[in-house]
Amino acid sequence: MGRGRLRIYLGAAPGVGKTYAMLSEAHRRVERGTDCVVGFVEHHGRPRTEVMLHGLEEVPRRELEYRDAVFTEMDVDAVLRRGPAVALVDELAHTNIPGSRNAKRWQDVEELLAAGIDVVSTVNIQHLESLGDVVESITGVRQRETVPDEIVRRADQIELVDMSPEALRRRMAHGNIYQPDKVDAALSNYFRPGNLTALRELALLWVADRVDEYLKQYRNEHRVSRIWGSRERIVVGLTGGPEGRTLIRRAARLAEKGAGGEVIAVYIARSDGLTSASPKELAVQRTLVEDLGGTFHHVVGDDIPAALLDFARGVNATQIVLGSSRRKTWQYVFGPGVGATVARESGPDLDVHIVTHDEVAKGRGLPVARGARLGRARILWGWVVGLAAPVLLTVLLSAVDLGLANDMLLFLAVVVAAALLGGLFPALASAAVGSLLLNYFYTPPLHRWTIADPKNIVAIVIFVGVGISVASVVDLAARRTHQAARLRAESEILSFLAGNVLRGETGLEELLERVRETFGMESAALLERAGDTEPWTCAGRSGLGPAVDRPEDADVDVPVGDHMALALTGRVLPAEDRRVLAAFAAQAAVVLDRSRLQEEADRARALAEGNRIRTALLAAVSHDLRTPLAGIKAAVSSLRSDDVAWSEEDQAELLEGIEEGADRLDHLVGNLLDMSRLQTGTVTPLIREIDVDEVVPMALGGVPDGSVELDVPETLPMVAVDPGLLERSVANLVENAVKYSPSGRPVRVSASAIADRVEVRVVDRGPGVPDEAKERIFEPFQRYGDAPRGAGVGLGLAVARGFAEAMHGTLDAEDTPGGGLTMVLTLRAAHMRGELPDEPFAEAEAEAGSAEAEAESTEAEPGSTEAEPGSTEAEAGSTEAEPERQAT
Repeated sequence: MGRGRLRIYLGAAPGVGKTYAMLSEAHRRVERGTDCVVGFVEHHGRPRTEVMLHGLEEVPRRELEYRDAVFTEMDVDAVLRRGPAVALVDELAHTNIPGSRNAKRWQDVEELLAAGIDVVSTVNIQHLESLGDVVESITGVRQRETVPDEIVRRADQIELVDMSPEALRRRMAHGNIYQPDKVDAALSNYFRPGNLTALRELALLWVADRVDEYLKQYRNEHRVSRIWGSRERIVVGLTGGPEGRTLIRRAARLAEKGAGGEVIAVYIARSDGLTSASPKELAVQRTLVEDLGGTFHHVVGDDIPAALLDFARGVNATQIVLGSSRRKTWQYVFGPGVGATVARESGPDLDVHIVTHDEVAKGRGLPVARGARLGRARILWGWVVGLAAPVLLTVLLSAVDLGLANDMLLFLAVVVAAALLGGLFPALASAAVGSLLLNYFYTPPLHRWTIADPKNIVAIVIFVGVGISVASVVDLAARRTHQAARLRAESEILSFLAGNVLRGETGLEELLERVRETFGMESAALLERAGDTEPWTCAGRSGLGPAVDRPEDADVDVPVGDHMALALTGRVLPAEDRRVLAAFAAQAAVVLDRSRLQEEADRARALAEGNRIRTALLAAVSHDLRTPLAGIKAAVSSLRSDDVAWSEEDQAELLEGIEEGADRLDHLVGNLLDMSRLQTGTVTPLIREIDVDEVVPMALGGVPDGSVELDVPETLPMVAVDPGLLERSVANLVENAVKYSPSGRPVRVSASAIADRVEVRVVDRGPGVPDEAKERIFEPFQRYGDAPRGAGVGLGLAVARGFAEAMHGTLDAEDTPGGGLTMVLTLRAAHMRGELPDEPFAEAEAEAGSAEAEAESTEAEPGSTEAEPGSTEAEAGSTEAEPERQAT
């Protein structure tokens, strides 16, 4: 009898629908005639999950008594005696009650598998043993119940049950996971959007790794040798041709195969020859690579393979993607091409991909001979042909008599070949050697350096003249070609630079990095000084080369006006490069001026905002401050009046009105002063360590009794704050929440720890605020909706956020599930004090709002119990459709 097969439904958090999916699979198998039983499934009182158990055979559970309470566990012996084909076993990471057959449920599952029974089970990502530290850093809760990763990895099939955090929180708010009295606590603690998003990412990444293992296994079994992508940095070499789009998309697909993949497109403009690059096509390709999340670079290099490899190594690339050559077959006689050269010289640290495309071998590749200045190799070959070919031709013609005219044409062909290869001087040498050989061997008298027939003299002179003319034309064409290519490369670089600057996409450091990268320098810096006698200062710098304090100390310096210069170190550049450098320097000065103008504009906006606040302050003083003053004055005038005899009750009421008006006036003036301090930057917090439960209760003194529910555990870590500022922030938040909460619905103030932070939440059940207005309510003198004028001047939330940011914290607004607004004040924890509580059920209650405590650990000390946070799973019970699942 073989070993059974294990199938696991993996989820990111309780409530995503793992048990529901497992039971649905069981019904499908039963309908197909499979012998399937329920070994252990916990529905946690969820109606839809309980309904899914109907029609399935359940093996009776085993009852165990522990600490005067009766618990039920899976009866492994009963399942083995029943011997089904498939057994459903929920909550793989569950810890069994002491006295059970095994300490852990995954050990029960191992026994069933060894007996040849297929098992379908469920587990959450946070219960994997290797992820314990990561989950604790995210949620602040140490998972006590874990399952070894190897047990899950050995599963024959893992199916991810996925659900977005928003959908899961809606399911929670609808009461489909926990009881209504535990929903608020769960949503405010374990089921925060950030927690759920992080856990979902863990689940997706873990399953992705598992998928990769399956693929490797499949490749080995089927002997597949294709390359698999991982976290790579991929350089795409572009020529400006239409095949560039194919290369970019191919590189993007390679990058998507692994997390963190990056695509870097580079176009290398040759400074010594014309290219077939289309500026319009380059612009399209640049847009494409940026849309795909990559970057585009423009580099000048005479040797394209060397420049490409230098660039790739400079950006720490792991792969290079190139297109198959567009040259025709005969053009390969001039060299192997860029792709073959890069592949040969890349070494073991770079993988080179040659990608086929529709333009292969269509003859629109880079011209090899006519499109470039004559290099050393060509000049050498020109001299060889110019000097050796006439001698070799003379030897060949000695065996056959073609006539003087034909002999001269053959020697002229040699001169033209020398001119095409080596330029002017090899052609002149070839013409001179050819004329001497024609005179000596082919014009009477033979074998003498004289010419008897004048016609032969004219023929030789014409031969020499034609040779010199052809050589001059070829040399002039080469020089004009070089100049045209140089200008085109410069225009492409300047067009690319101007586009970036005009769009505002390039800062000063980025622009200097472009300069350094384009010309292959070690460093680039923009220096400036206030006057001729003032010292130079560095306005911006890029690169790791030696820093220069003066333009004279640099290898290359380009002045920009009288008091600014672009300084580069690394090597001395030719004079012809200074024109492009001057354009870069001018653009750098423009970028620097623009950034300074932006700073001035920001300061002007700040002044305008200050004027707006002063105007609003005058409006507040003219109305909101006068209102309590008018009430106080009226009450005082009434008390001082001799015309009316006030009873003691009336006097007490008038005095109470005076006190309330004074308190309101004091609150308004306090907020105005606080906002003034924040606007002028004079708030200096005195940070010290303090417990949240010492400060928060003091902030509730100004609200009516019974209007606030307080839930601040004493076990929270201390926070590094200014106690006075924290108290004022919380007081403003609570007063605002009480103001908008309906009667009989108290505001809830709670606090919890998340990694190195502490969150204070102020939850109300008022009308709430739409998403587009959540940031606006924190602006000074803003009151949302139809708030009455007597509701205040609209400074409470602005002051609260200002104080929070002064203490290096944050204040944000979220929707309260079921209606209302939740203010989340996040503070820095001073340090984590000690360990988390030993009672895991307390952890579960605090973090996930659980209603169940499933098991206790035999490994814990006496008196401690262990249970999964959130009492493990909350599978179905959803008013929504069955969750989407992804199988591996």
